[in-house]
Amino acid sequence: MNTNDVAKKWTQMCREGKNLDCIEELYAENVTSREMPGMPGEIISGKQNVWNKNKEWLDNVAEWHGGEISEPIVADKHFTTKMTFDVTFKDRGRQQMEEVVVFEVDNGKIVNEQFFYSM
Repeated sequence: MNTNDVAKKWTQMCREGKNLDCIEELYAENVTSREMPGMPGEIISGKQNVWNKNKEWLDNVAEWHGGEISEPIVADKHFTTKMTFDVTFKDRGRQQMEEVVVFEVDNGKIVNEQFFYSM
């Protein structure tokens, strides 16, 4: 798959709530995930660790009120999307979140992801 194919597949799977399956299918074994500086799990490497981080986040959601994922914008080996979430977390209550994530694709797999959001 080229970057455009990966971007479309990632967007489709995440919109369908198949986030963990998406990691299994589209992420490289050596993927790196970066959160904002100072956040827990600021830099995580390895597909299983990224899967675990996402599973922990999903398991902490008590109620999903809504959200959207924009159409991806692709440029060479990178793509980006904007995501909004309105969720109630078990440990911190209801939050509305807005973030941009930038992905790098190599050999048909996501090798880097970086999240940008206000804290």
